[in-house]
Amino acid sequence: MAVITNIGDLKKIHERRVPRMFYDYAESGSWTEQTFRENTTDFDQIRLRQRVAVDMTGRSTSSTMVGHDVAMPVALAPVGLTGMQHADGEIKAARAAEKFGVPYTLSTMSINSIEDVAEATTAPFWFQLYTMKDEDYVDRLIARAKAAKCSALVITLDLQILGQRHKDLKNGLSAPPKLTAKTIANLATKWGWGIEMLSAKRRNFGNIVGHVEGISDTSSLSSWTAEQFDPALDWSKVAKLIEKWDGKTILKGILDAEDAKMAVKVGADAIVVSNHGGRQLDGALSSIRVLPSIMQAVGGEIEVMLDSGIRSGQDVLKAIALGASGTMIGRAYIYGLGAMGQQGVTMALDVIRKELDTTMALCGRRTIDELDRDILLVPEGFEGVWQQN
Repeated sequence: MAVITNIGDLKKIHERRVPRMFYDYAESGSWTEQTFRENTTDFDQIRLRQRVAVDMTGRSTSSTMVGHDVAMPVALAPVGLTGMQHADGEIKAARAAEKFGVPYTLSTMSINSIEDVAEATTAPFWFQLYTMKDEDYVDRLIARAKAAKCSALVITLDLQILGQRHKDLKNGLSAPPKLTAKTIANLATKWGWGIEMLSAKRRNFGNIVGHVEGISDTSSLSSWTAEQFDPALDWSKVAKLIEKWDGKTILKGILDAEDAKMAVKVGADAIVVSNHGGRQLDGALSSIRVLPSIMQAVGGEIEVMLDSGIRSGQDVLKAIALGASGTMIGRAYIYGLGAMGQQGVTMALDVIRKELDTTMALCGRRTIDELDRDILLVPEGFEGVWQQN
């Protein structure tokens, strides 16, 4: 067993173990990948204030997210094709999150279905919804999530039109993978992954296949989503979805203070400051860079979470200290899942919690509520001076 000391260790095993197309699917951004890179490098610009001679006993990373008690302010973000990173990947990630005490979010584009995950777990999970033209399908998705007792609906707002990810096109991404000469050669080196996939509950899109006529694999899904993702989505439609759900609602994909204000107006319970992990608008600012302006615009009026770029407990601490009430991790837990299944997800969460706990102590803080901007050294002009007009 490899000694895992950080998320990067899991990433290395993930890359060795998982077929190239699925590793690249997780580890890529759109176009030049500028935003994808800056999501992580911008965290590196923020430094921490070391404080000493402070009582560090009795520390706790526990907190709340959208009214739920959590072991630390981290939720597992929705990630499509999770069940291709490891057999029954959504189920295993959800089980790891439940046991650890953090929320799990199931993607619309998951391999395991809403019902699969609900059957395999006891803790309520969150469900992420993409808005589509087919209102009947969306209504049925919402009804299925309600029947599964999902505790929050996460509506993704930044995928009305798909950003181009060069690696997916070059790899011929599909689920299950198409058996071309290139994929066969790669799969031959991933025999452990292949053996486990033989016993997987599903190898296609559980929330779509069987629920939408004519959808069986990624190829047919691509043409369907190109037609179904709703480019006409506006705030009135968002408000209607919130009304239909009639429960805790989180709006994901907020990257501008004006949009954050609109989220408050339509009655959302929380927002996620996110650029979709750098997978949509390349050239957009990193999530951590825009967080302060969004906190200034809506702080106190709505719960604010952050994702995109978090790879450590220190990153979590920086986001919380800048005002976020919680964070979401995507790639960080996917590395663990691809590397070691459920155990790997638990390892990723353990790494982040240990880093968060130790860093809190060395900054002279004992609880999440005590984290504030006073423990940070933020470079002058970090948010940037940008000409809008």
